Amino acid sequence: MTARKGIVSLLIPCFALMVFGCAGSQEAKTDTRDADLAAIRKADEAWSATVTSKDWEGSYGTLASDAIMLAPHAPIAEGYDASRKIMEDMAALPGFALSWQATSVEVSSSGDLGYTIGTYELSFTGPDGETVVDKGKYATIWKKQADGTWKVAVDMFNTNLPLPTGEDEG
Repeated sequence: MTARKGIVSLLIPCFALMVFGCAGSQEAKTDTRDADLAAIRKADEAWSATVTSKDWEGSYGTLASDAIMLAPHAPIAEGYDASRKIMEDMAALPGFALSWQATSVEVSSSGDLGYTIGTYELSFTGPDGETVVDKGKYATIWKKQADGTWKVAVDMFNTNLPLPTGEDEG
């Protein structure tokens, strides 16, 4: 019995050292969730503000180099240049105006990706000279860059307008 007590009395401290020693050597990950959520929301608001004020260069600067744009009535735009072209074509519409507001912001647990979901309002002058107003929704995926800024990785938006029924056509 004494030998058994001796072994047990040696094993308990060894086990305790192993458990507490390992636990102490793990680095605690800094929780940046709140800061990341705020930064993504701020980036989304800033992007909308650049478009609303027609600061096109500032707006294009929000795009990541590998950005993907999924715009209605257009094929997938892959890469910065193609995504910028989608935005340039929209901005060239007569009387173009666009604004949006995020209704939801999320960030991944890893802190490198996030997204915004929200609503937009777009208007422009149609071919008949009448103002066309479109309201819709969007989803934007944001990617944290090496310098800590957030850039648009994927942007998708679509209208709330109903599909044409063909009844209005003559």
